[in-house]
Amino acid sequence: MIGRLRGIVLEKNPPVVVLDVHGVGYEAQVSMQTFYTLPAVGEETALYTQLVVREDAHLLFGFGTREERETFRALVKVSGIGAKSALGILSTLTSDELATAIATEDIKRLTAAPGIGKKTAERMALELRGKLSGGSNAAGLFTPEAAGGSEDIINTLLALGYTDKEARTACKDIPAGTDISEGVRLALKNML
Repeated sequence: MIGRLRGIVLEKNPPVVVLDVHGVGYEAQVSMQTFYTLPAVGEETALYTQLVVREDAHLLFGFGTREERETFRALVKVSGIGAKSALGILSTLTSDELATAIATEDIKRLTAAPGIGKKTAERMALELRGKLSGGSNAAGLFTPEAAGGSEDIINTLLALGYTDKEARTACKDIPAGTDISEGVRLALKNML
């Protein structure tokens, strides 16, 4: 597995970049977010990478940050989203914007990416809920990390039939370390 490359930029033809790493030219496809941050041809840069092996090709994808690579990895696990679609999504939305759109179930924002229809966007929101780093706090929503690991409160609200968005919004003002029963009581009170 090729995890990271550091070398001289030989070519830049969106969305492909070629890096010379000790005499070997590696061709990587990058999102437009990463492409615009690359230095000029002839300068040194580093990319986090993901090798995708298909029946007919070995494709290398490059990312400017680890977060972007982790988001790519999460996206390709969603049914119906391949590597090219994931790259298109990351060209349209940053990792934080995507995490926020998923946390808030903003289907309209998700369908702004090329090749992503309403059903695929809904599937993304469902399958990636809580799996992407960032975004939740940017949206002003509760996260278990921000409240001392209170995921049990959210799970209880989900079991009661509330949506993930409703549960997280209701929990945003609950103090860290609150026990489950008190947390559920406070969250239900916040919903009134």
